[in-house]
Amino acid sequence: MSQHILDQSIRAIAQAVRGGEISFEELMSEAVVRHERYDDTLKAYKHFDGDGAKDSARAADALLAQGHDVGPLMGMPISVKDIFGVTGMPTWGGTNKEMDIQWATDGPMMQALRRYMAIPTGKTHTIEFAFGAVGTSYHYGAPRNPWDAENHRVSGGSSVGAGISLAEGSSLMALGTDTGGSVRIPAAVTGSVGLKVTIDRWSTDGIVPLSTGFDTPGFLTRSVEDAIIGFGAIDPEYDDPEALFQDLDGIDVGDLRLGICDEHFWDNCSPGVAEGVQAAIDELEKQGAHLIKIPMAEATEARACLFDAFLFGVEGLSHVQEHFSDRWDSIDPTIERRLNHGIDIKGVDYYSNMRKLDYLNGVICDRLRHVDALLTPTVVRTPPTVEEVKDIDDYFVANGLMTQNTQPINMLHLCGITIPVGQDVAGMPVGLQLSGASGTEERVLSTALACERYFGTARERLGVPPLIGG
Repeated sequence: MSQHILDQSIRAIAQAVRGGEISFEELMSEAVVRHERYDDTLKAYKHFDGDGAKDSARAADALLAQGHDVGPLMGMPISVKDIFGVTGMPTWGGTNKEMDIQWATDGPMMQALRRYMAIPTGKTHTIEFAFGAVGTSYHYGAPRNPWDAENHRVSGGSSVGAGISLAEGSSLMALGTDTGGSVRIPAAVTGSVGLKVTIDRWSTDGIVPLSTGFDTPGFLTRSVEDAIIGFGAIDPEYDDPEALFQDLDGIDVGDLRLGICDEHFWDNCSPGVAEGVQAAIDELEKQGAHLIKIPMAEATEARACLFDAFLFGVEGLSHVQEHFSDRWDSIDPTIERRLNHGIDIKGVDYYSNMRKLDYLNGVICDRLRHVDALLTPTVVRTPPTVEEVKDIDDYFVANGLMTQNTQPINMLHLCGITIPVGQDVAGMPVGLQLSGASGTEERVLSTALACERYFGTARERLGVPPLIGG
């Protein structure tokens, strides 16, 4: 068995298993060892089931030996954000008590991954009701970003533990949700890849709701290559992840048409963020990529719609009142404050802002169809330390900055992916966000893969996080 087998791509690991270099059980045992090695420091999981994962891996070995091969995700460890129902595992949804069985049962996304025999290792920490982008939990503290060995920095939210699970090696794919950036933000600040699909492309059944209008399942991986395999397994249009990968591979950077803009996305950047993203864009241009100016003033307008009618708060309040009213007295104060804003919102204001967002989506999609992807920074702010966001007002400032560039993509009903391209002055990962028109996930994935082929994967470009051994 290779000592660093878990550091390879899903496709490479799958090939190693079928070549007899390693079994699924050995692979999973190493994933469990990785978790045990780093858990005291990083705290990625609310619930970890190493024994159950190893039992499932042994079953996968037996089936493979019998000739039952369901593809590259077979036997691979995956982590699951603790708002997804997973049959056989409890769900807390970031709250202080376990939820009813209706929230602990496989939904369509988990069912799809089980068809390919991916194996859940456990439930990663989430912000309560997935309502926050910073990464601190009122009930469970803050999992630690492995990229800072000196300071306890946050790992982004609301899929707080997802990127950490990838970094420690206990998962190769981390399920999350993205309502205003909750996949791309933790991916960007932990040096991972994070995919947000178009709203309603994937079902939210079996997932604790925050915003009916904007909740979007997604996932984090360590490479775009792995993301394509995951997409091919989950998306109902496909039944062969490897075939999809072959279809999307092979585009040269020099053939790309990449959108750039001046508005909104470059404001408020911490030292090194704008510089890192611009350097990456310059590299692509030097390789022959065609840069095309795309007006994006509507991004600010779209974000204003969110705050004008407090869309997430209105919908979140409705869900909490319907399903979780018994938890109101113990709710995180930062979340209670935002939910309470929803009480005074008029129905006409909610409706008119939602309709305006539909209009803006049409405008932006018409522009984006002329390019393969729009390039922007993913997160403008260096992830703060826990100490920097202890005060509630400081927390909200940080939350606003961390969602500045991801929320407009959600509000405009676009799809997007973040890939790591560098580090800021504080040594934290910097993400490049590639966004596309509604329903153009395949185009965005293919573009991101071409970029990754040039830049290298996160490990190749950034190295190993300081808190993770080699």
